[in-house]
Amino acid sequence: MIRLDRVSKKYPDGTVAVQELTLEVQRGELVVLVGPSGCGKTTTMKMVNRLVEPTGGRIVVDGTDVTDADPVALRRGIGYVIQNVGLFPHRTIEENIAVVPQLVGWPRKRRNERARELMELVGLDPAVHGRRYPHELSGGQRQRVGVARALAVDPPVLLMDEPFSAVDPVVRSQLQDEFLRLQGDVRKTILFVTHDIEEAVRLGDRIAVFKQGGLLEQFDTPAAILGAPATEFVADFVGADRGLKRLSVTSITPADLEHPTVVRADDDVTAALAALGDERWAVVLDGDGGLAGWVGRDMLTGSGSVGERARRMEAWVRLDDTLKVAFAEMLQWNAGWIAVLDPDDDRYLGVLTPSTLHAALRRSVEADAKDVARAEVVLESVQNA
Repeated sequence: MIRLDRVSKKYPDGTVAVQELTLEVQRGELVVLVGPSGCGKTTTMKMVNRLVEPTGGRIVVDGTDVTDADPVALRRGIGYVIQNVGLFPHRTIEENIAVVPQLVGWPRKRRNERARELMELVGLDPAVHGRRYPHELSGGQRQRVGVARALAVDPPVLLMDEPFSAVDPVVRSQLQDEFLRLQGDVRKTILFVTHDIEEAVRLGDRIAVFKQGGLLEQFDTPAAILGAPATEFVADFVGADRGLKRLSVTSITPADLEHPTVVRADDDVTAALAALGDERWAVVLDGDGGLAGWVGRDMLTGSGSVGERARRMEAWVRLDDTLKVAFAEMLQWNAGWIAVLDPDDDRYLGVLTPSTLHAALRRSVEADAKDVARAEVVLESVQNA
């Protein structure tokens, strides 16, 4: 979809911003360009829509060499989101979103309908926000408008230059979540520039790590970059805590789960005690296999049902969550274990403990290093070393 073939940018004073860069972005892929200030990542992105003209190489977007295209027409067909949004202060939000449709000749009714559709898509109420002006919106709301405007004519490609860096950390995290949801719906081909490796890891399908002089050091998946940095520069850039960062790109799998004793809410106390054996606690399920809570041996006294004694289980995640989500849940509830549920029907599948979480992370690293499936990795331990 986007192909850069030995692309360079050298300024008249001899400064080399980008040096013979070769990189390809697949259709529907989100590729993040990351690196320190002045490494050429923004210059690279701007060469794609010719806001900066390359001095060497070829850039092909959807089969068309951008140097052969009319630059104005090219930019109208590529969505562009920048850090400070760049909304027109004298136009309403609806009018801002409809700017490009107006430029390409859409009739008023169609562009207004599209603007309202996109406001809903990015979480803004058209009836509330459509007639407001940019200064009447929060920073996070203005960023949502910027994304909506970039999608206005349904371009196949989006260029995003640090779009979430101007808002506070809480809003930034919310915007990232909403953007991932949106990308899941629209599946655009995206080049996304950031200086923040954590944002890159969270959002990117693949990450291109640049160093000074416009040199590409590594281009790979977030998990691979965190687990096996290609160079010392990449290792330093992603940080010594890259193992912790990897939690956010490592999913929970069935092989990571433990399976403690399970009892049913309608079991009687005597049957539950027998099922426990020597265990101190059990997971309690309802009649449909859903999580009903947990019960401890010391709670199973007298007569009656397990459900009358079970305690609600607050700490749980779904199988499609990451290890980072699971770790955060453990810390939030000070839990020694958390339940894992099926993402489709919320059936109980097993539990994750601190030790199994750590083992899952180790298996993920080893699997990438050996290029095998996680299930094939056998971990060394003190007992079996």
